[in-house]
Amino acid sequence: MGVFVFLPLVLPLTALPIAKLAAQHLHPRATTRLLTLLSAVLGLCSTLCLALLVVVGTAQLPGNPLPDGWSDPEVRAAVPYAEIAGTAAIAALAAALAAGGTAVRRHGRVLARTHRALDGLPPGADPAVLPDDDPYAYAVPGTPGRPGKPARPGRIAVSRGMLRSLDDAERQALFAHERAHLNHRHHRYRLTVRLAGCVNPLLLPLRSAVAFSTERWADEEAAHVVGDRLLTARAVGKAALITRSARLPELAHFAAPEPGPVPRRVAALLAPVPPARGWPPALTPVGLAALIAAAGTAASALSSLNAAVALFLVLKAATPL
Repeated sequence: MGVFVFLPLVLPLTALPIAKLAAQHLHPRATTRLLTLLSAVLGLCSTLCLALLVVVGTAQLPGNPLPDGWSDPEVRAAVPYAEIAGTAAIAALAAALAAGGTAVRRHGRVLARTHRALDGLPPGADPAVLPDDDPYAYAVPGTPGRPGKPARPGRIAVSRGMLRSLDDAERQALFAHERAHLNHRHHRYRLTVRLAGCVNPLLLPLRSAVAFSTERWADEEAAHVVGDRLLTARAVGKAALITRSARLPELAHFAAPEPGPVPRRVAALLAPVPPARGWPPALTPVGLAALIAAAGTAASALSSLNAAVALFLVLKAATPL
């Protein structure tokens, strides 16, 4: 295996160029799917790499329950600096699992708390109008049913203050935007990229990129539904000006008051409809960036698979029957 076992930990760098260029040249739907796929594969490869390093590097630590044959010199020789790399991998993998578990639990708690708050409103009301004068609106994803807990459908939550601030046409754009988040399950894309960033910090830039592309995707859906891009841009801009802060950052808000993404969203809505192609032409900056990202992802996957197979064969030979 040699130093190639470490490649999955650094190859996520190849995905960074596409994160910026895709938003400028691809349809936000294609951008979201492409970046989420890259994040998922690279995050999985990084996890496998850390797990392999833990197995090899800790095989001869005192009290390790692994078979004695796994501490064979041939096994340790398969990875450079096996003890150091393995010990560091223990801390990294533990931190990744803790961060990922915390993210999943927080996501679940936010959904549960939000649905409980909506239970006090008329059942089936969509959108659910909250008696709050602060302007905000967000999409609340549905939750699957469990023993003793019924399934909850996705709902749009909007405050009374937000409805007062928009006219009828702008409200239709708002509802279409939030409904697009629910129909296309944008929360799954965002959670996937967030978990990948917990495993490998090099994937963290993709988290904000996917958050922005899902908002742009919903903007395009809203503009298509209302049939007016200028109206949708006006609704997004007005909502951003009156919204103070994102009440629940884990959920997709209509227009969180962030200085960068909202002006970019408005500018994109004032421009022509982005092309719907799924893969950019190769002889363009974004096409080259996509090819580099694809090559890095493929190399990471092949490196992880090669290391896993090689380690399996070495451990099988070193472990007595």
